[in-house]
Amino acid sequence: MNIKRPLLTVDAVITAEDGKLVFIKRKNPPYQGSWALTGGFVEYGETVEQAVMREVKEETGLIVEIKKIIGVYSDPERDPREHTITVSFLTDRIGGDLRADTDASEVTCFTPEEALDLDLAFDHKKILKDAIKLLSHLQLIK
Repeated sequence: MNIKRPLLTVDAVITAEDGKLVFIKRKNPPYQGSWALTGGFVEYGETVEQAVMREVKEETGLIVEIKKIIGVYSDPERDPREHTITVSFLTDRIGGDLRADTDASEVTCFTPEEALDLDLAFDHKKILKDAIKLLSHLQLIK
């Protein structure tokens, strides 16, 4: 029996020391050349937490600490390749050197306001808006 199931992915909103957020420019389709959050597919035997830290390291050279889950995004149309479900994490940069690698042709930081003006890949603008709300809330309760 051939049963189709959605694939599991992760995305990271990475905060840098200066309040900016880290974005990659996608090297490959879909959305080749578009800015995106760092992320990718969860590998078999890997937790979503391990996957997000691995993807961040592979794509940006950074080491991050997970702060919170932003949300789970499951719209069947979020990825034009196939149905994916992503777990998005709010993370803080704690080490590493910022450099584009694997699926990223560029990596840079934008303020949240600058990032909202970008034409982001997938549903990353929705994730970004939810992350900004979460960041705002966390600053209020510190």
